[in-house]
Amino acid sequence: MKETNSLTEGNVLKVLIKFAFPFVIANMIQALYGAVDLFVIGRYCNPESVAAVSTGTQVTQIITSMITGLTLGGTILAGKYTGMNDKEGVKKTIGTTLSVFAIVAVILTALMFVFTPGILRLLKTPEESFELAKTYVLICSGGIIFICGYNGISAILRGCGDSKNPMIFVAFSCILNIIGDLVLTGMLGLGVAGVAIATVGAQAVSMICVVVYLNRQQFIFTFKLSNFRIDVEKAKELAAVGIPISLQECMVRLSFLYLTSVTNRLGVYAASAVGVASKYDVFAMLPATSIANALAAITAQNYGAGKPERAKSSLFAGLGFAVFCSALFWGWAQLSPETMIGVFTKDANIIQEGIPFFRACSYDYLAVTFVFCLNGYLNGRSKTIFTMISCCFGALALRMPIIYVVYTYWPGNMLRIGSIAPVVSGFMACYTLLYVLYDFRKEKTRVPNQGFKNILKEKGKADLN
Repeated sequence: MKETNSLTEGNVLKVLIKFAFPFVIANMIQALYGAVDLFVIGRYCNPESVAAVSTGTQVTQIITSMITGLTLGGTILAGKYTGMNDKEGVKKTIGTTLSVFAIVAVILTALMFVFTPGILRLLKTPEESFELAKTYVLICSGGIIFICGYNGISAILRGCGDSKNPMIFVAFSCILNIIGDLVLTGMLGLGVAGVAIATVGAQAVSMICVVVYLNRQQFIFTFKLSNFRIDVEKAKELAAVGIPISLQECMVRLSFLYLTSVTNRLGVYAASAVGVASKYDVFAMLPATSIANALAAITAQNYGAGKPERAKSSLFAGLGFAVFCSALFWGWAQLSPETMIGVFTKDANIIQEGIPFFRACSYDYLAVTFVFCLNGYLNGRSKTIFTMISCCFGALALRMPIIYVVYTYWPGNMLRIGSIAPVVSGFMACYTLLYVLYDFRKEKTRVPNQGFKNILKEKGKADLN
């Protein structure tokens, strides 16, 4: 198996599309996890079960966001050392990353088992859906170790320039999940518990298959117990890059959890409509999130190799592609929101509640594309402190207070509630773009093409900041 793939040579657009396309497919397939759960529940169970899975997936998504934020730190570090052609650095990064994630998985699992009921009460989960939502979250929490393992390995592979194998692995896992959902819920009638068990089982089998495959292919890192060691310096680098990304992801998810708690107070139908919309958020923003993740790896490798202009060109190419793709979902939501909602449920009340919400929130598909892509570039530059502050500001100082005001003065107005996300994202896109342009201008005053190795020698540390 080829150990690494260079993202520092060849046509910029061609390399970006080739590397990002598996990201798009992998993220689309991964998004199917929650979407398939909701689809099966919507077809075989009652509205209370739909609301339970909608709320439950909002809770599990914050855990997934926390994990993927940390793993993106592993992607950036692996990309940096790959660009520097430092194989030993790559190996130490992998061992440290996976060891840290194993510890994090154990801690998160214990916390979720203890605090899940309290979290669901804070979210104002409808009483008729509470026990079902708790069952879903607790079962899914048992699979956190597999989420950490799979995402950690995939992040490392992407940092080494391989986005194809993670796509194949997640496709295999999703197929298992779909089969499990249909068998356990559709045929055996296990309801909410069935879709949760199917999700955890698919993740477990997928992670084990990934490890076996990579060992047989003689990957740069051998998966054996003696190699799972924490290198102190690499752990510090991982924390410096990964923790800010993880925190910003969590803040964003928390703000959406707050939105869930507000719509839950409006009843089962409003909660279900927002839950369905959250599934489309994932799909509509897939191009942006995929390009952003790809840009983080591409930028890290190119700055590691001393090719900053190539990283900038990749940013602009990625933005154009992502905006075009997101615009397709925006157009669908404007022209026929009822058909979007109808994919997941035929309940007339849910559709009626969801139409104004979809028309308003779909503008976020466009605005957030700029935020994601710009942040992806900045993350690859190790400018994670800025992106963390930006996302925390957007979530805590903008989105949550605006949600509170709208709910207080216009309760039940789904059009106004749906307008919050695009307004906030649009504002964030403006100041993030200004920061990136400032960084471009500031960089011109430095010695051109200095190279990451020379920067390390001058500064005596691994962080570009």
